[in-house]
Amino acid sequence: MAVPFAGDRVTHVSPELARAFQPGDRLIVVQDTGDLLHVPGAEQALAGAAVARAAGAFSQMGEVSDAAITAFFEAFAARLSDAGAWGEISAANARDVAAAQARGRSTTRLAVSEAMRAEMIAGLRAWRDAPPSRGRVLETVQHRGWSVEQVIAPLGVVGFVFEGRPNVFADATGVLRAGNTVVFRIGSDALGTAQAIVRQALDPALAQAGLPQGAAVLVESAAHAAGWAMFSDPGLSLAVARGSGPAVAQLGAIARAAGTPVSLHGTGGAWLVADATADADRFFAACYHSLDRKVCNTLNVCCIVAERADDLIPVFLEALEKAGQRRLGCKLHVAQDDLTRLPAAWREASATVIRAEGPREEPLVEPLADADLGREWEWEETPEVSLKIVGSVDEAVVLFNRYSPRFAASLISEDPTAQARFYETIDAPFTGDGFTRWVDGQYALDRPELGLSNWEHGRLFARGGVLAGDGVFTIRARVRQTDPHLDRGDAPTPARSA
Repeated sequence: MAVPFAGDRVTHVSPELARAFQPGDRLIVVQDTGDLLHVPGAEQALAGAAVARAAGAFSQMGEVSDAAITAFFEAFAARLSDAGAWGEISAANARDVAAAQARGRSTTRLAVSEAMRAEMIAGLRAWRDAPPSRGRVLETVQHRGWSVEQVIAPLGVVGFVFEGRPNVFADATGVLRAGNTVVFRIGSDALGTAQAIVRQALDPALAQAGLPQGAAVLVESAAHAAGWAMFSDPGLSLAVARGSGPAVAQLGAIARAAGTPVSLHGTGGAWLVADATADADRFFAACYHSLDRKVCNTLNVCCIVAERADDLIPVFLEALEKAGQRRLGCKLHVAQDDLTRLPAAWREASATVIRAEGPREEPLVEPLADADLGREWEWEETPEVSLKIVGSVDEAVVLFNRYSPRFAASLISEDPTAQARFYETIDAPFTGDGFTRWVDGQYALDRPELGLSNWEHGRLFARGGVLAGDGVFTIRARVRQTDPHLDRGDAPTPARSA
């Protein structure tokens, strides 16, 4: 069967899909790619019911006080602080980690820890202490006999699909601060952990604070189809996706086809550039401290200007080696033309690299084409980074703007003019002059983030790259009329009949 998509293209239903399709199932056509996604009726019903619950709760949130929302965040944080509740969550997480490891899956972001627990609690209490935004008057326009107020109002139901990171599950509830509700699906690796958080902390906190139970709903399914169904539901007011680049792009296309605005957080990897005036100690520190763990803002590509290559390459290699000692080894990719600039000891060495499927013996250094500079290295315990020698900072900027996901960039330079030019020419929402790991809503802005957006598909309209709970809102207009006789044509009010 032929299926048209994107207006002038055609894809075809495979025999396997035709055989699997049952009455009540849905077929989603991804307009960007022509992918045909099979959504079984059971997954459709599960996602639809979750969105409906969140929509029902949103209709009640207007009568929920800001004090009750504050109480919810404190109750949620207190439940995570409780040893018994956290013990159940930790046990569920241990089972998730073991199952993921058995399947050769990455667990670096899946495993909970006391540090993650503390961050979740701190994030929830940051929302507890944040001033309520709903009802705040942004602007008042005065007219003769009347005025118009521009007022912040809740947006509606926010849908989240995100990878197996339990801390994001807690962060996503930040949208309740502005009076929204939330429905989320977590990656299958972390589903058991998420279910334990719901049972032990989230649902009890909602009940204790008197919020509608549907104010935060987990879609309890490990199937990707549940996320597809959720993002195709017109009941969402905003769709937020975090995870791998291709999966996030696909989810965004599904939501856009349903008419839902999206906020996508899929591809990261930070770049760091050292120019001719770079201080070697500052450069070393920036490299080392940008490689403490693998997240979206970890150093991914380092560019060194050619005139400083002889003295800064050894500094970079030492920083990478020291970062590897902090973790478990290191791995370097070098632009093909720059391979001979490295010491023979590096070029000829092998290394034990920790991959999701286990340790592997690999060359310590491998050549890389310029066109592959945009590849984000999703390392486990072995810091992995790319190195490119450039003729100038301008060349590094061109490479960044062409090949990277246009996310985060830093320039190590003692020249204020160079820093200003770098900021004006680099097409990134996050720029700096030191280590790259500062790019984090909670760390940098004291606002737990729901996601960080890159500019891979263009700059964002009317909002920053950090999506936080209090940034999910709409604006309503409210008129206060003091002159009851206003008329657009200036006609007087006629006398009332006796």
